[in-house]
Amino acid sequence: MRLRIRHTTKYSFDQPVTSGLQQLRKTPKSSHDQTVLSWRTGIVGGKKELSFDDHHNNVVELLSIEKGATSLAVTSEGEVEIAELHGVVGPHIGPAPLWLYRKPTQRTRAGQNVVRLLQSVPAGEPLERLHGLLRAVHEAVAYEIGASEPEWTAEDALLAGRGVCQDHAHVFVAAARHMGLPARYVSGYLMLNDRIEQDAMHAWAEAHIDGLGWVGFDPSNGISPDTRYVRVATGLDYSDAAPVIGTRTGGTGERLAVEIEVAQQ
Repeated sequence: MRLRIRHTTKYSFDQPVTSGLQQLRKTPKSSHDQTVLSWRTGIVGGKKELSFDDHHNNVVELLSIEKGATSLAVTSEGEVEIAELHGVVGPHIGPAPLWLYRKPTQRTRAGQNVVRLLQSVPAGEPLERLHGLLRAVHEAVAYEIGASEPEWTAEDALLAGRGVCQDHAHVFVAAARHMGLPARYVSGYLMLNDRIEQDAMHAWAEAHIDGLGWVGFDPSNGISPDTRYVRVATGLDYSDAAPVIGTRTGGTGERLAVEIEVAQQ
């Protein structure tokens, strides 16, 4: 399937920006199941300084904000071809070793709620058990927009019994790592069946299984990723794969607007 994506982030400031830098992780990479046919980043109110691949093999673009700017608009857009591999991403590549993805973070530390969730998952081979975990997370954490806080951990989401895709991914990753498997957070784009316009990127998880490599699991929808999913960035948790992180001086009174369009070509 060929998907067309357009992702625009607009900032408005009450006071001019003195200086500012942003790291963008919004660029997909060609890999086992997807081919990037075209991609570009347009910037108004700033400029691209450089780009590099980080230790998770993500494309990172560093941009600066113009001195005195009262607005900034960043548009990332292009076309990506997706093959149907039933969620199997394939062998591990990149500089980060596999053992790193067994390491818990503050957001993905397994406490009593994660352990209790795992106790409800039937025993079996790793792939079979991960599909059981997928169903367990889907049932334990109801999807509810605006239900969680940005800094929530896997334990917080399970305790509340609700959350968004970011929370689902953190719970799955925490549980998979507690099983002894490498697991990672994934951010990307998802083509929805009922609309083109969206207001946020999607998130899911991947676990590494001997003989298969990385396999994707989307607890929010209770399925493994298919040809509607475009992988963009991966990491130990959300902080490694966030679409935008940055710092600035000046530019008080920030207002943010996000526009995302994902459609089949």
